[in-house]
Amino acid sequence: MRFELIVFDWDGTLMDSEARIVTCLQSAFRDLGLPPPSAEAARDIIGLGLDESMQQLMPSADAALRAELITTYRRHFLVTNQTPSVLFPGTLEALNWVTERGYRLAVATGKSRVGLNKSMAETGLDGLFHATRCADETFSKPHPQMLLELMDELGVRPAETLMVGDTEYDMQMASNAGVPSLAVCYGVHSADRLLAHAPLACLDSLHALPGWLEQTAGRRPSAVPS
Repeated sequence: MRFELIVFDWDGTLMDSEARIVTCLQSAFRDLGLPPPSAEAARDIIGLGLDESMQQLMPSADAALRAELITTYRRHFLVTNQTPSVLFPGTLEALNWVTERGYRLAVATGKSRVGLNKSMAETGLDGLFHATRCADETFSKPHPQMLLELMDELGVRPAETLMVGDTEYDMQMASNAGVPSLAVCYGVHSADRLLAHAPLACLDSLHALPGWLEQTAGRRPSAVPS
């Protein structure tokens, strides 16, 4: 396999933001006088767009209530909640390694554009990626549109693209786009759920990504992007 583009999910793959997302979701429901979702239910929707998340957490909610929940969640996540969100161990080293070897890098995330930009600026990663897509800009996972748009923008074919993620939504999106996937099993979905979608492998840490790429891809991309 010869990959030119590596697309990363954000929450649960590059950033350990589970606790903050769960807390903010539960706070948003409480603020509106609604029973908060359990931590397990809140964890399960990480990776989806916010509207899809609210539909799954509260199927009876109409569009107006979902919009109010989303607004309240964003206020907590972007302003009031100060729960730390840090990069997983090995993230920066792995991203620098693939960058130095000429891979194109992209992000496909269920976050909003405002949320992703904030997280990228806080971590200093905003200069590493050639393109990004958020769930408020196009169809949410597991729809393939994020990957299709990224590949079209960067001129890369599905067989040259690798999707790296921690949820079955990432695996399903990759499959729907005809893209190989690589699971990481330290995020929000269990290894069993991820392996059910036939990723190429399931890594315990991003420390393992460089070695896996060297063993699997065998060689560097054809050209270093400018």
